[in-house]
Amino acid sequence: MSSLYGDSWINFRYVDSLTVGGGGSLDGQGAIAWPRNDCRNNPNCRSLPTTMKFDFITNSKVHNLRSIDSKNNHFMLFGCSNINITNIRISAPGDSPNTDGIKIGTSDHIDIRNSIIGTGDDCISMLSGSKNIYISNVVCGPGHGISIGSLGKYKEEENVMGITVKNCTFKNTTDGVRIKTWATPLMGTAYNIYYEDIFMDGVANPIIIDQEYCPVSPCNHDESSRIQISYVTFKNIWGSSKSASAVTLRCSERKPCKNIVLDNINLISSPNVGRLFSSCFHVHGFSYGNQSPYSCL
Repeated sequence: MSSLYGDSWINFRYVDSLTVGGGGSLDGQGAIAWPRNDCRNNPNCRSLPTTMKFDFITNSKVHNLRSIDSKNNHFMLFGCSNINITNIRISAPGDSPNTDGIKIGTSDHIDIRNSIIGTGDDCISMLSGSKNIYISNVVCGPGHGISIGSLGKYKEEENVMGITVKNCTFKNTTDGVRIKTWATPLMGTAYNIYYEDIFMDGVANPIIIDQEYCPVSPCNHDESSRIQISYVTFKNIWGSSKSASAVTLRCSERKPCKNIVLDNINLISSPNVGRLFSSCFHVHGFSYGNQSPYSCL
């Protein structure tokens, strides 16, 4: 079954002014491969192929495409600059492993708009070196939300900065807007991050910073993350939470979060959840406007 493994199915590299579109569908037929994905339990797992990968692409457009049931990531951008992604439809079952919708790394000035993403991992994931990313009018669900990270797992990671997520909707996702870092001694920063006008519809963790991220054992609970998170604003976020812990800011003891702002948060509990609360660990910041649940800042 070696043909199931590999880097990517379709790969564009070192192209300027590329346009990919046309209204077609890409069917990754992932159902035959997902049972062989053991990455949730095996840190040395073999990678399944990404459906479409863009390496070192500049001044380009991706639009009017549909990706179905990718074996691994649906779309991945690495080393790209000035890319506009619009009217993309991504779908895979909520339990399909590692099927990130759009994964971005070491790229700048990426604009993602007017898209619908439902998958088994992050709808959009921004990794090391993601800078000046603008995301708007995206519907996410199922999936793990729109995430920054995970960061701090590998040596010599680049900083993350200038992230904006606006006018997005999350439906029945495990997470909403999320920043995640590993508890390792590897250093880095994530800053100037802005979330505004976000609607949560039955989301398990609507607002979450997790600097103890460790989805695969063994986890080192004696170490603290050294990724400095700062200047993060959550503004005009409303809707319903499937868990009582609607706002979780779990920052690093060694590198506490700085200048975190909660501005006009209005979350209510989904049926049978009970009273919502927010929790803060090692975080410095401010809250303004309405705060439901009551702010921990």
